[in-house]
Amino acid sequence: MSEHIVLIGAGSAMFTRGLIADLIRSGEEVDLALVDIDPEALAVAEGLARKMVALAGAPITVRADVDRRRMLPDATAIICTVGVGGRRAWEQDVFIPRQYGIYQPVGDTIGPGGTSRALRMIPAMVAVAEDVLDLAPEALFFNYGNPMAPVCRAVHRATGAPLVGLCHGVNHVAAYLAEALGVEPARLAYTAAGLNHLTWFTEVRVDGRDAMPRLLEVAEERGRVYPEEHAIDEALQNSPFSWRLCALFGAFPAVLDRHVVEFFPQFYAEGEYYGATLGIGAYSFEHTIARGDEIYDAMRSAALSSAPLPPDYLERVGGEHEQVVDIIDSIRRNAGRVYSVNLPNHGQVPNLPPEAIVESPAIADVAGLHPIDLPPLPAGVAGTLCGRIAWVETVVEAALEGDRDRVVQAMVLDGAAPSLDVAERLAEDLIEAQRAYLPQFHA
Repeated sequence: MSEHIVLIGAGSAMFTRGLIADLIRSGEEVDLALVDIDPEALAVAEGLARKMVALAGAPITVRADVDRRRMLPDATAIICTVGVGGRRAWEQDVFIPRQYGIYQPVGDTIGPGGTSRALRMIPAMVAVAEDVLDLAPEALFFNYGNPMAPVCRAVHRATGAPLVGLCHGVNHVAAYLAEALGVEPARLAYTAAGLNHLTWFTEVRVDGRDAMPRLLEVAEERGRVYPEEHAIDEALQNSPFSWRLCALFGAFPAVLDRHVVEFFPQFYAEGEYYGATLGIGAYSFEHTIARGDEIYDAMRSAALSSAPLPPDYLERVGGEHEQVVDIIDSIRRNAGRVYSVNLPNHGQVPNLPPEAIVESPAIADVAGLHPIDLPPLPAGVAGTLCGRIAWVETVVEAALEGDRDRVVQAMVLDGAAPSLDVAERLAEDLIEAQRAYLPQFHA
């Protein structure tokens, strides 16, 4: 069937480029509607899309509008890459906590940055979901925006819309573990379940045989303490904290140290990480932001110039977009392929709370995406997740109700703030800095 795909948040130009390249490779007819509330970013996305389609001669039509309600009717699939406030707001999520000695390498999932981002993302995504239910209730509905668990939980709780959260992190780590075991990724089979960016590989097999004993041997090697003069270089190469957790819990956490350390702030007071500071000398946040700005500027030049695109724009690139076209294809063809997705817990992970958003394997067939029932997680692994699920519930309530006390509660539950006084001041500073995106707190 011909797809009418609506991409909301199309100003995320790198995602848009990757998605269009995948749609071109599929060879299917697609009516692609691009939506972004920023007219300049939308013009970049539209210009890039039209050039890529023309270069490939693909059967894809491209439309663009700042008003999603004009694009949603008759949609068959809706993909959200919304990032409220963009990189400038994201900077405040990281820079303000630094003033209190809290250093985040990412700041988009957990920690004070994850809380701040959730407060502005949740109302926006709930509004999108309400429009989807009104104008395209039968469409497949996907979210890529972070923080994944709070956004998906808020949408399900507030609207009941059948939102599915997608992230390429588990795929990325599966390839990483295959490399660590010295095998081709195709030979690796695994079970991974948890919360987005803290999803635990509890079972790993190579050619059908249990590879966890060998993985634990690798964990002992890569999780060692490195000589001081080489500590940070070795750490950035090997993600030793994740490997130490693997050796301790008998399961490997995705998505490597850059994300995983943020779930364990008690171990990283003042950001100290193997002789460097998280977000500065280790996994530089400034570099991430500068790289994002650089990519956007290059996309803008390519989209708006009169010069043709280079052919490499049609090559498939890795990134967040890489599952969604395959998932849609598996559903349409009733192929029954398995993907890692974020859905409410209806028993697929029996010892995590009901309705919590869990990342786990699901089958994509003509009935949609439905999760595979798994055995209970080991008690220790479940323990690393349950407190975070309580944080998710608290931050969702804070965002939906505009409740400042619950924002402070979320800061306390997160554990990054060194005192209750800091939690209170930090919550107020972040709410004030993001005032333009938080009307629920300034009524």
